[in-house]
Amino acid sequence: MVTPTLALLHTSPVHVPVFEALRDQDHPGLALRHLVHADLLARARAEGPDAVADGIQELLERAVAEGASAVLCTCSTIGAVAEDRAAAVGVPVVRVDRPMAAAAVAAGRAVAVVATLESTLGPTRALVEEEAARAGRPVDVTTVLVDGAWERFEAGDADGHVRLIAEAVDALDGVDSVVLAQASMADAADRVTLPVPVVASPRLGLSAAVERCGVGVKS
Repeated sequence: MVTPTLALLHTSPVHVPVFEALRDQDHPGLALRHLVHADLLARARAEGPDAVADGIQELLERAVAEGASAVLCTCSTIGAVAEDRAAAVGVPVVRVDRPMAAAAVAAGRAVAVVATLESTLGPTRALVEEEAARAGRPVDVTTVLVDGAWERFEAGDADGHVRLIAEAVDALDGVDSVVLAQASMADAADRVTLPVPVVASPRLGLSAAVERCGVGVKS
């Protein structure tokens, strides 16, 4: 019996240990293959996500040729582009933030999308609205860009990065749920005191990809 392999397309190497740890906790024994391409995010930020579509498809095709049963894209900026290539490459391509968006919509009408990169706001807002339409639920989406947090992340200041995000979330008012739009923001959920669901993508996204990979999910 062939063991399914899940490929993960990252735009930062910091995501590798995060998803390795989640695999060990929730899906032990699952084979992961990490594809790290920071250049995709840099170009998508400069020229728009569609500018990297051909490069993404080449990477997906290579992952499938090397045995991937499914691919999880962990970058919210390029997630929609990657997801759209699933039919062309012949395996499920899961964007890490889709399950998170669905969870946020289920929590109530007023959803705040919080990001540290401006390029993430548009795609994530569109995703939340798409999931609301799929669920037949009304939704009001607001977006928040956390100034200075991405610079802290790039500088390796994890605590400062998380602190700025948590402060921005705790300053929100009148929301039913909060979406932490990027996988890199997940640790801030533990620092927030706002009494509404604050959802992050890594664990939910990995579980969804595992289901599509055909290996089941540990309860």
